[in-house]
Amino acid sequence: MRTTNPVLSRLADAARATAAGSRSASMTVSGTAGKAAILLAVTLFSATLTWQQVASGRVDLIMPAMLVGGLGGFVFALITSFRPQSAPWSAPIYASLEGIFLGAISAMYNARFAGLPQQAVLLTFGVAGSVFMLYRFNILRATEGFRKMMMAAMIGIGLFYLGSMLLSLFGVSIGYFTSSGPLAIGINLAIAGVAALNLVLDFDRIEQGVRAGAPKQLEWFAAFGLMVTLVWLYLELLRLLSRLQGRRD
Repeated sequence: MRTTNPVLSRLADAARATAAGSRSASMTVSGTAGKAAILLAVTLFSATLTWQQVASGRVDLIMPAMLVGGLGGFVFALITSFRPQSAPWSAPIYASLEGIFLGAISAMYNARFAGLPQQAVLLTFGVAGSVFMLYRFNILRATEGFRKMMMAAMIGIGLFYLGSMLLSLFGVSIGYFTSSGPLAIGINLAIAGVAALNLVLDFDRIEQGVRAGAPKQLEWFAAFGLMVTLVWLYLELLRLLSRLQGRRD
């Protein structure tokens, strides 16, 4: 069974590939949570440093930081995804680079809507915590039907973003990324909902790794998968809140 998160969908395969020659301790839920907390702390630290630099007047750093952090984070995300055994060192590097990107883009949003990024951070943790509780009490479960629904949603979102980028190359704008209209807000809300529900699949995949006795080093890989989803969720909520704020102004 597969999760729509392309990172955690490789967890079982990585476990089979490394378990044969490994005599180390097995992966645990608490161990994965601890690794996720470390990656989150690294992300917040680098984001805060970037934010402080911009807040001190270095607005010229916004675009370079977004470029370096975004592209660098993407490269190390690919390395971690295709080489799960590299996660103990590549995941923290990804987290630091992603933090640079998030700090820059958050500062950019804050320049227009003061306090908006802080609201998005709190909402991200609130949504993630709520999804975890619903999963913990078996209200949300990763059933086969749920997986198929999420796969269809992820494919649709991917095609939507890809089509939007391709059209923009030819000077055609569908208005989604710049609009604050009801349709754009509705689409944004739906995408944020998919990102939040993807956490259910992430939690399920971690439990599967624990039950399969995956090597302990894969805790870093699983924690990295959670970070990918949380970053996506934060960006979607940041965009959604800015649209709602834009309609009020």
